[in-house]
Amino acid sequence: MVRFSLETGLRRSNVTGLQWSQVDLASRMAWIHPDQAKARKAIPVPLSSVAVAVLRKQIGKHQANVFSFRGKPVHQVNTKAWHKALKRVGIENFRWHDLRHTWASWHIQEGTPLHVLQELGGWSGSDMVQRYAHLSNEHLAQWVDRRSDTVFATGKNQGGRLSA
Repeated sequence: MVRFSLETGLRRSNVTGLQWSQVDLASRMAWIHPDQAKARKAIPVPLSSVAVAVLRKQIGKHQANVFSFRGKPVHQVNTKAWHKALKRVGIENFRWHDLRHTWASWHIQEGTPLHVLQELGGWSGSDMVQRYAHLSNEHLAQWVDRRSDTVFATGKNQGGRLSA
């Protein structure tokens, strides 16, 4: 479930509540219904190859729910096993929702445009996505030399003062 969360950015309740009827492995898509989404809008969830592999390992474990434990649907993740796993790898002060923040941070660091991340994450506004924007400045690099290249390549000022 952790790996699936890191691949999709879905909220805990969307992962624990995911039903096989919401998954299409052939088209590598899942969807969250409006009544399951925080913003009350359907969320299409494109599935990475890793997410598909995680789902394939769940086939046959439960008829309706994607994620189960000993034949019963998983509803709670804040368990003794979760805390034990965190302790074993040396992670402190970590909540399940931090997986969503990690997913968004990784996307920003890899150059995913903010408007795309907003759609992938199911956020209704750009304000939440802006929290992650500071994690990458590579998208700015393509813009800094444009004006300089124009001015110095042509030797023309084109409306401003040239001082060099």
